[in-house]
Amino acid sequence: MRILLVEDDHRVGAVMTSMLQRRGYAVEHAATATAALEAAPCDLVLLDLNLPDGDGIDVCRVLRARNENLGIIAVTARGEERDRVTGLRVGADDYVVKPFSMAELQARIEALLRRTMRSAPAPAQVVEVGPLRIDLGARTVTVDSEPVNLTRKEFDILASLARQPGIALTRERIMLDVWQTTWSGKHTLEVHVASLRNKLGDPDLVQTVRGVGYRLRST
Repeated sequence: MRILLVEDDHRVGAVMTSMLQRRGYAVEHAATATAALEAAPCDLVLLDLNLPDGDGIDVCRVLRARNENLGIIAVTARGEERDRVTGLRVGADDYVVKPFSMAELQARIEALLRRTMRSAPAPAQVVEVGPLRIDLGARTVTVDSEPVNLTRKEFDILASLARQPGIALTRERIMLDVWQTTWSGKHTLEVHVASLRNKLGDPDLVQTVRGVGYRLRST
């Protein structure tokens, strides 16, 4: 997932960028309103409202007008009620007042992503890849027309990948889809994927993308 971090303090921006990257996010740092509005498309914006060349409220308004589905979290020292109300009214989905902990920010990012995923268009209910057939609605899986008995978590992992076949998903995105958090035991996902591959009978159906995560083979 791609995050645009809009923060004029370069020291704070560097620390936040590093911490977000360690959590598996791709981060672009913009230190000004101009840079924020010229940045590449992203999935979520962490927006400081105090910028050297403009008001973050105006940036929020423009970003929201461009994309009504973009996640925006205002991250600012402005803690007055009128500031929070204004930020939410012009398009921010959430409002975090400095100082804050990364644990709190992570929880708010996850909550916003869950809301975004629930509002996203429904994916195709049946996905077929070679001999593999996944019915997302009925929660059934067959290989060469033979049923495959998966645990709930194994099916949820497969379903997460099947919604975007051929696209590499980060481990954090899969964890969020399946466990509703990006934090769990270090090898939890790997153990479930290994079991899933064994049951599917073809390890190449669920492919490892080094340094990223996994993808479902598309053909």
